[in-house]
Amino acid sequence: MGDTNIGSDGAPATRAAPAGGPHPCGPPRRQVLTAAATALGWVPVFRVDAHAADPGLPPAFPRGIRLVRQAFRNWSGEVALEAVWTAVPASPHDVLTLADWARAHRWRLRAKGAAHTFSPLLAGKNEDTRRLVMVDTTAHLTAIEVRPGTPATVTAQAGATLDAVHAALGAAGYGLTCVPATGSVTVAGVLAVGGHGTGVPLPGTGRPLGRGTASSTTSDTVESLTAVVWDATTGRHVLRTFHRSEPDTAAFLVHLGRAFVTEATLRVAADVRLRCRSSFDVPVGELFGPPGSGPRTLDRYLSRAGRVEALWLPHTERPWLKVWTEEPERPPAAREIHSPYPYVFGDSIPEEASTLAHRITEGAAALTPAFTGALQRGIQLGLTATATWDLWGWSRNTVLYLRATTWRWAFGGWAVLCARRDVQRVLHEFWSGLRRGLDEHGAHGEYPLNGTVEVRITAPDGQGPAAPVLSAACPRADRPDWDTVVWLNTATFPGTPGSAVFHHDLEQWMLTRFTGWAVVRPEWSKGWAYGAGGAWTQRSVLTGTWPRAFTDGRPEGARWDDAVAVLERHDPAGVFRSPFLAGLFSAQLPSPGRLAHDLRAGMDLPGRPPGSVGSRS
Repeated sequence: MGDTNIGSDGAPATRAAPAGGPHPCGPPRRQVLTAAATALGWVPVFRVDAHAADPGLPPAFPRGIRLVRQAFRNWSGEVALEAVWTAVPASPHDVLTLADWARAHRWRLRAKGAAHTFSPLLAGKNEDTRRLVMVDTTAHLTAIEVRPGTPATVTAQAGATLDAVHAALGAAGYGLTCVPATGSVTVAGVLAVGGHGTGVPLPGTGRPLGRGTASSTTSDTVESLTAVVWDATTGRHVLRTFHRSEPDTAAFLVHLGRAFVTEATLRVAADVRLRCRSSFDVPVGELFGPPGSGPRTLDRYLSRAGRVEALWLPHTERPWLKVWTEEPERPPAAREIHSPYPYVFGDSIPEEASTLAHRITEGAAALTPAFTGALQRGIQLGLTATATWDLWGWSRNTVLYLRATTWRWAFGGWAVLCARRDVQRVLHEFWSGLRRGLDEHGAHGEYPLNGTVEVRITAPDGQGPAAPVLSAACPRADRPDWDTVVWLNTATFPGTPGSAVFHHDLEQWMLTRFTGWAVVRPEWSKGWAYGAGGAWTQRSVLTGTWPRAFTDGRPEGARWDDAVAVLERHDPAGVFRSPFLAGLFSAQLPSPGRLAHDLRAGMDLPGRPPGSVGSRS
C-alpha cells in the first residue's frame, strides 16, 4: 500500500514519525510539534542486509531470497517499528517459498507495498514482530502489461505503483478515472482496502464517467487476480488465479491484508480528456446546505458534472471545490497540462502557516483558525501563481494531485451508502454535526481538527458476480435505491489534543444518525472505530457495527462471515494473519438489540453528556 522513496544515501526513505505514541487524551505538546515539524521532510530509514550472527534471525530462512532488517513507518508516522525482518522476493515463486517456510516454522508473512495507510491492517503500534517477516513487493514484483480487446485490460504485479500503471495505460490510449488521488500507492495495496476516486454516472446516461471505467472502487474493475493459497492436495502453497465469475474471488477483491495477491488484471477503457475547474466561490454553509436549499449545493454540481470533490479547512468560510467534466476538445479558458500533480504548491507550506503550526503545537491551540485560514490563502495564491484554476488534459493528469511529499495528517474515514436523492442530506447532516462538535471543543479551548475535511462521491460497486464483499462500497441487495456512496474524511496532525474524543463522538453520532435511510461503513485505510484509546479501539464497533454493516441486506454467500471463511480456508495456518485482523475477523455478530445497547453504552464515556457530539473528556 505504498509509498517508498530513496534518500540521498540510496536507502529507502520515509517521513519521520513523531516521538513516542499518542496519548488517549492527547500527546504532550512537544510530541505534536515533532509530528508537524517532520511532516515536510524526509529522513532515511535504515535498511541493512541480514547476517548469520544477527539476533533473532529467522531460522533456516530460504537461500537465494534477500532478507534485510528494515524500519517501518506508516503514512502518518503514528506506527513506527524498528528493525523488522523484511524479505525481498525476486518473483511470485519466491513468495511461495516464503509461505511454505513460514508455515513450517510458524512465522507470519505480511505483504508490504508503500505503506500508504493509516490503519493497523499492515502493522499495529507496538506490535510484536519477533516472528514476523514483511515481504517487500516494490523491488521486483512490478511488471505491467496492457492488452487491447473487449474489454481492454491491464495486468499489474502487486508492487507496481498506480503512477506506473497510469503511464503504461496512457501510452496505449487507455485510462482509469475513478482512482485514488495519489499514484504512489501500489496496485495490491489499493485493492486490499478498496481504494476509490470520485465520480458517479451522469443522470440519464446510465454509464459511468470515462466510457466504461469504474466509478466505484478500483477493486470493482478486477477481471482476475492471482493469490498465494494453501493446496491441501500437494501440501504446499500455490499460485491460484481467481476469475471474476468464481464465488471465492469476492473475498480477495478487498481482503484487508488477510491474503497475498501477486498480480491483478483490471478492465480499462479508452482514455478521456477531463477538465478540472477549481473555485472558492461557494460558502461552506451553502455548499453543504439543506437539500433543495439553492443552486450551489454540492448535489447540484454533482448532478451537472458527475465528478466533484470538496475540501474544507475548519474555521474557514469557503471550501476548495473541484468539478471535473469530460470534454474532448480544450475549452478556450482551460490550460492544457501534460503531466499529473499540477498543484505543486501542495508540496510546501506557506511561511505564515508554518509559523502558526509551530506556535499551535507549542500550546497556542487558539491559533488554529488563523492556521487553517493561512493554508486556504496559500492554496488560493498557489492556484493563481501556477495557473491551475482551470485545467484540461488526459484523465490521469487531472485526477492525480496528491504527491508522496504532501503533508501527512492522520485521517478519519467513512463511507455512507445512500440513495442518490439523499446525498445532500448526508452532507448537510455530517457538516452540521461536525461543526457543532468543533464549536463545543472550541468553547473549551480545544481545536481537534487542523487539516482538511474532504468529500468525494462515487457509485457503489456492481451487483454482478463476485462483487467485493468487504468493500465499503458494496451494494445492498435489499436496497437497490441506495445507489450512491458519500466518502467523508477528516484530517488532523497526529496526537492533536481532543482529536480522539472528537472523532469518537462524531462517529457514534453518524452511526445513530445515518440509519434506516443509509448505512455507514469504514474507509479501511483511514481511522475508524474510535474509542477512548483513539482509532481502532471501540470494541462495539469492531465486533458488531462493522460486521453487521457488511452483512445486513447482503445475499447469502456475500456477507462478512462468508468472506472471512473464504480467506481462512485458503490460508488455514494463518500465514498472512495479523493480530489485529485475527481480532476483527473473529467477531461474532451480536443480535440487533445487543448491538443497539452497545452503541448507546459506547457513547457514554466518562465526563461527557450521553449522546453529545464532540464533548470533551
